[in-house]
Parts: sequence; structure tokens; C-alpha cells
Amino acid sequence: MGAAGRPGRGDGLTGRAAACGILAAALWASGNRWARRAAWRGLGSMAAASVAASLAGRRPARPAVAAASATAFATGIALELPYLGVPALAIGAGPAISRAIAQADHPPSVLAGAALGAGAGLFTLRWWPRRPPQPAAAARPPWRAPAAPAGEGLALLINMSAGTASAGLARWLAAELPAATITKLTAGQDLAAALRRAATQARILGVAGGDGSVSTAAAVAVHLGLPLLVIPAGTFNHFAADLGIWSGHDAVAALRAGDAVLVDVAIAGSRSFVNTSSTGVYVDLVRARQRLEARLGRRLAAVVALIQVLCRSTPHELALNGQRRQLWLYFAGNCRYEPPGMAPAYRPDLRDGYLDIRLVEAGLLARSRLVAAVLTGTLGRSRVYHSWQAESAEVQAVDGGPVWLSVDGEVATAESGFTQGKHQCGLLVYRRAGPEPGREVPV
Repeated sequence: MGAAGRPGRGDGLTGRAAACGILAAALWASGNRWARRAAWRGLGSMAAASVAASLAGRRPARPAVAAASATAFATGIALELPYLGVPALAIGAGPAISRAIAQADHPPSVLAGAALGAGAGLFTLRWWPRRPPQPAAAARPPWRAPAAPAGEGLALLINMSAGTASAGLARWLAAELPAATITKLTAGQDLAAALRRAATQARILGVAGGDGSVSTAAAVAVHLGLPLLVIPAGTFNHFAADLGIWSGHDAVAALRAGDAVLVDVAIAGSRSFVNTSSTGVYVDLVRARQRLEARLGRRLAAVVALIQVLCRSTPHELALNGQRRQLWLYFAGNCRYEPPGMAPAYRPDLRDGYLDIRLVEAGLLARSRLVAAVLTGTLGRSRVYHSWQAESAEVQAVDGGPVWLSVDGEVATAESGFTQGKHQCGLLVYRRAGPEPGREVPV
């Protein structure tokens, strides 16, 4: 019996997998955005390497599989948090690699497994590019925003149904900003109406919530000409991340100093958005996810919904700028998104004046081409995918029916057609001068 199969010998595969799982759980529990990204990339790299190592031969040595999985995990961690790469490698792959160096346990296969694992970790960049740690560029206004050290003149609404909003966050904000008027809203309450009421008595409008809450508050603030304070308290907080507001501490520091920037706010018909708007399969995906997430949880519901949408959805027939098209997806981002040819991940500039238009066309074998392009990371070169930047766009339903439009992750009906563009005046939003990732708010 070979070394991989000797009873009592074991290579610690289960133990190392458990160690990697514990480290990933600790990173996730930290609540830090970058740590959570590292956990996801590490686990994804580990899963990919395990499958690749298992397919490399009929009976791959268990130490080789262990080395591949653990090295992939460490590589994924290092891509997001470089200072944790070496500890992760020592925890996961160290024992297997040490034995290989000592010529004691499948040295060629273990070293090959480690190389395979590193490659699998690096290959994740094709599907999920790294997000730069620095915030997006934005315009510094020629005037200063109101400084409010204790929250003077601030009306702050906390959406308690948002992803990471909590009683602890509310208590912390009340202690940090004792002069502010703070209102907690629970599920079912009308956030837009509450924001409008609060704004009539305020010189600064604030919101603690996710991207949907921020989008609603931005529409009120830009309409009334008020500066906006954003407290990231949602599941993803894409706008806050692009802005460089990583925590409540960052936002409060900017408010106290009166540091703010001007950013674009886009329009889709009568609705404003700060991140993205889309119609087609993405809207179908959001609606399917919303039906499932009460039973399955958000992330599992998203996976199941994606499978359902790929199997059941049909193309949408739209007229874009007067040209008739059959589309799986129409996407418009508020400012140019990176990377091109892939799922939009981040923006280098929040005040460039453009919409980022992306299309996935339907047609003969379009579904198969789309799936193949996504799986191989070649979407940008696919014939069914098109992208460009524009200052405005006209979208009409060919049959005259309503266009289902998703704005910043929220789905609602639209008119049979709508115009997209930008608010002429930008939104003044608080951001520290030269922001760096801040400490986490207690929850």
C-alpha cells in the first residue's frame, strides 16, 4: 500500500481543511470588508484547486491534494491581505510541503500540488478582479461642507432592516453625534417619506444602510441641495466602498472636519441611482432571489436564483437609442466601471459625467456563448457582449409594455420607456481628505 493509503499515516488533509475553515471564519467574523473578501477568495481558490487536483490523475496522492488546496487558500488570502499570506500558507500547506522537502512523502506530487494551488488562486483574478484599496476619484467642491463635530443640523435615519445595521450601531452613533436628530426605521416603514420629512428641518441629511437606502437618500439630498452623510450598514455597501467610507468612523471623521466631495447621481426615468441600473436577466435574478432568500438566506438564494434564471428566462426586446435589439441584459452604471469585459466591480472616478453601458445580446446560441464566455473569463471578447460610455441613453419597450428596471439592487416597474442621464448638479457627500480604511463600528 502506498504512502497515501497507509492506515494511521494520514497527511492531515481533514485537519488542514479545518484550519483553513477556521481562519476563513475568523476573517469573516471580523466584519472588515477586506478580510471578508480574503475569506471568500481563499475558500473559492481552495475549492477550485481541490477539483483540479482531483482531476489531474486517477488516484492523486492525498498529500498533493492537501498541498494544492491549502496553497490555493493561502494565495487567495494573500491576494487580498498580503500580510496574512505567509501565516495562511504555514497553517495550511506547511506540513505537506515540509515533508516533500525532506523527501519523506510524495515530494514531486506534493510540490506539483502546491504549484497547482498557487495557480488556482491567481486564476481567480480572471473572474473576480482585486479591488484597489484607494477610493475613487471625485471632485473637491470650491466650498466647504458644513462641519458638525457633534452632529449639529444633522438628520440621520438608520434603516434597521439593512444588512449590518444594529442596536449597537445606533447607540454608537447617538454617543458620537449627540446633537443630531437620529431616527430608527424598521421594516415596512417608508424610508423615502421619512427622509423627505427629516430633510425639511435639517441642513445635513444622513443615512445608515445599504446601497438601496443610500440611493433613496441621495435622490432626496440632490433634489433639496443638502449634503449627504453615508454610514455603511448594508450587505455590500458598494457606493460607500467606492467613496472610501469603510466604516462609521470614517464618515463621522469627515462630518466633523467638513470634508466632502461632489459625485455624480444618475437618472433612469423618474428614479435616481448612485451605482447601477439594469433590465433583463439581472432583474429576473433579483426578483427570484427575493422570493427565495427568506427560506434560504441571501447568498444561497442568489445561487439558486441564478440557476433558475439561466434555465427559464427569455430575452427582452428593447429599442435602445431607437435601435431595436433582443437582449439578455441591459446595464447602465453611474460612471465608468472596471474591469471592462467582466462583471463591473468598482469605479475609478465618481464624477466623470458618463454612463457605463453594457449589453448582452440574444440570438442563435447566445445563451451557450454567454455561459462559455463567463466560465472562461473571456466575456470582453464575446460577440454577444458590447460596452461603451455615453452621456445619456433612451430605452423603450418594443411592445409598449412596462420595462422592469432594477436600480441599485431594488426592483420596480417603469414606464414603457425612459431616459437615462445625470443630474446637472452633483451630490455633495462627506468623505475624509485622503481616506484610509477606518476601524469597525461596534455592533
